[in-house]
Amino acid sequence: MSASERMKMAAGEWYTCIDDELEAQRFAARDAVFEHNSLPPRHRGNIGPALRALLGGAGEGARIEAPFHCAYGFNVFLCDGVFLNSGCIILDTAPVRIGKGTLLGPNVQIYCAEHHREATGRLAGLEIAKPVTIGDNAWVGGSAVILAGVSIGEGAIVGAGAVVTRDVAANTTVVGNPARVVTPR
Repeated sequence: MSASERMKMAAGEWYTCIDDELEAQRFAARDAVFEHNSLPPRHRGNIGPALRALLGGAGEGARIEAPFHCAYGFNVFLCDGVFLNSGCIILDTAPVRIGKGTLLGPNVQIYCAEHHREATGRLAGLEIAKPVTIGDNAWVGGSAVILAGVSIGEGAIVGAGAVVTRDVAANTTVVGNPARVVTPR
């Protein structure tokens, strides 16, 4: 029996995102995200019930401001006290783990999928999923982009608008496109 596309995605193998099972899971995530994004103003920041049930994990005091978007949800793991500001996008084709007390500014984007380098592969929907990990007490500034396979260490700071293509060491500040170290803290 051949592996399903979801199994290939989870194993970090090339898979096609043009797949009925994956599409159904993306629609389930869209429904949960829609409910979350439609919460009344007095409940903003609280994680909507359907989204909380969909997430891989959400620790005590974890908050997500609307609007928010994720691809699947089941690969998103938020530790205690995590805060995602408005406009965050997490394309969680692989696990995204965000450590306790970490703050993500507005419009931060985390992408776990890499598309095939050849046009024929891209047209066929071929992707490979790589996890993203952000350590405890990190701070990711607004509109930063974190690419597939990146780990950001504990206490690190990612400046606003940075594009993070490589791992960031603990207690380090990076800025720019591509992100570069400006000073260890």
